[in-house]
Amino acid sequence: MLTSFAHVDQPSQHPGVVRAELVAKSIHNAVNNFDAARSSASMLLAAIVAACLVVANQVVDTWTEGHLLAAWIVLWLVAFAAIGLMANPARRATAALRIGYKRWAVARRQAAQDRELWNLALTDSRVMADISRAMNAEAGEQVKSARFF
Repeated sequence: MLTSFAHVDQPSQHPGVVRAELVAKSIHNAVNNFDAARSSASMLLAAIVAACLVVANQVVDTWTEGHLLAAWIVLWLVAFAAIGLMANPARRATAALRIGYKRWAVARRQAAQDRELWNLALTDSRVMADISRAMNAEAGEQVKSARFF
């Protein structure tokens, strides 16, 4: 046989490109799964633990050199106790602050929109008439619902 065929199996995708696509996908997933409440709770917890460590360090500094090992043990006990005891309260506090901020922002946005509508109504009689009709209809609905109770 003078002719022979070479069967070379070539991959349809480059392995480096596949790895780069996987890295890009994992970064994209990490960005989309970022939990701001958890990260802000962690930052608050770190601040509380740092404050506890500063206080513990001030107490440790007053001890003599002979008790340095005991001082370090106490310092780390304070650190781990603070982490253990303050994790849930810090998480709840940041969640409450986040919810409060969102409610405040919505109320502020609504108040700004109401001011804009009122300023427009002061210059356009059609808008004022629409507002008046809506208020009258709402008052009528309240009277109807009050009769049935």
